[in-house]
Amino acid sequence: MPYEKTFTVRWADLDPNKHMRHSAYTDYATQVRLEYLTEQGFSMEEFTRLGIGPVLFREDTRFLKEITLSETIRVTAELAGMNADGSRWRIIHTIYKADGREAATVTVDGAWLDLNLRKLTVPPTELMTAFTEFPRHTSYADIVRERKE
Repeated sequence: MPYEKTFTVRWADLDPNKHMRHSAYTDYATQVRLEYLTEQGFSMEEFTRLGIGPVLFREDTRFLKEITLSETIRVTAELAGMNADGSRWRIIHTIYKADGREAATVTVDGAWLDLNLRKLTVPPTELMTAFTEFPRHTSYADIVRERKE
């Protein structure tokens, strides 16, 4: 079962064409990711205490169906990949219309940033565990980085 949340599309989420603006899709995806982490004990305050935070390298949105004002949408989050030490990860969000049709997918590739050193880092064990327990997408594949010589 994917991790999911339900939202009602707000006036502020619309563009001049009266459908959900492109950046609102990623806003909802981000909210779901952060709510999952908060429920696992990793609130923004905890990230500040640990001196780390998530950073994105890629964000890809595929728009499939129009979403309009006051629609109820369901947004899921599933782990689509992670490397062995948990320092890099991929999450796929699917945004569904109330009738169950897919309206969009948002795929993000990210890592953990040491906020003091401003360098990528390996997450603490507890955060690695939270990601290991993240519901997995059907396309899940380990992330393996080729070593540069």
